[in-house]
Amino acid sequence: MLFTRERLEQLEDSALAPYGMRSHQSRGRVFAEDEHPYRTAYQRDRDRIIHTTAFRRLEYKTQVFVNTEGDYYRTRLTHTLEVAQIGRTLARALGANEDLTEAVCLVHDIGHPPFGHSGEQALNALMKDHGGFDHNQQSLRVVETLERRYPDFPGLNLSYEVREGIVKHETEYDVSSARSFEPHKRGLLEAQIANAADEIAYNAHDLDDGLRARLITPADLDSLELWERLKQSVNWDGTGFDEMWRHRLIRRLIGIEVTDVIKATEDRVTAAGVKSTEDVQLLDHNLIGFSTAQQQINRGLKKFLYQRMYRHTRVIRMQMKADRLLGELFGAYVAEPGQLPRSAQQRIEGEGLQRAVCDYIAGMTDRFALEEHAKMFDPNVSV
Repeated sequence: MLFTRERLEQLEDSALAPYGMRSHQSRGRVFAEDEHPYRTAYQRDRDRIIHTTAFRRLEYKTQVFVNTEGDYYRTRLTHTLEVAQIGRTLARALGANEDLTEAVCLVHDIGHPPFGHSGEQALNALMKDHGGFDHNQQSLRVVETLERRYPDFPGLNLSYEVREGIVKHETEYDVSSARSFEPHKRGLLEAQIANAADEIAYNAHDLDDGLRARLITPADLDSLELWERLKQSVNWDGTGFDEMWRHRLIRRLIGIEVTDVIKATEDRVTAAGVKSTEDVQLLDHNLIGFSTAQQQINRGLKKFLYQRMYRHTRVIRMQMKADRLLGELFGAYVAEPGQLPRSAQQRIEGEGLQRAVCDYIAGMTDRFALEEHAKMFDPNVSV
């Protein structure tokens, strides 16, 4: 039996919770298109995101460690894939739309510049007199304007709900700005799931990468309540730490965090009595999230990671290099736009010089930015 789009939509109706977003109820796309015969709207969105140039570039964009530091650390791409996997697990358990959740997870960092949050801060400072820079808004620009893959419209022409999920992405490190997407409403449950999945992923893999890189040691973590809980849960006595123990501990961390979100969200859903997507969006609080106790425990981990890993000399030095490198690139392109590729030059008239330069730099991978900087400023490197 062929599972047509109509059949898949019927399955959604029967399988999803009342507050899960049905693809046939989507507000649609900016540019009208015929529906696909065997993919729902959100499955189609997911596929469009994966096939973009911007998505592929995430492989060589920093999460915490620059790509050149080793092959085993997370990149912005592997982080994104981990977020999508966790997001699907949460959506399935809570009766939300897995395909919409996955699409929002896959696209949530697509506008991130090179060198991680250091690159974002650098571009925001450089653009302070020209509208600033925010990776959520840049992700929206990528899917609405910058990716050119179709002859009839700019961008990817994604559904309203995926684009809303981009601009309403928020964690303790990201603050959303949802102009043009009903900012008085909260994100759909699927967008809220993407937020939680993002936090779970970076809590776990930043700790994992920090241990692998030996920026932190297991002994450093002994004061953390979460670490003690993890040790007890896998019956580890704190001796003989090796790669297998690290894998077990990080895997258990993800399991604990995911389970807590599911249980805490179930309690909030019951207490709120939500019966529809509209009910979810009109609440004065998010339904998806950790329990109060787990949130406090997580803050202890985040504080530790900030002090002992993100502020480690090795990380700070790379951040300072990135700040200086992007500033010099930006200044050089603004001083002489003829150095930009033709496609970027063509956007200057409509977007303004600084925004066109910012878009071009934001699309760079770490490796390409380093190569461009060397070509511009190192006389021993040929153009």
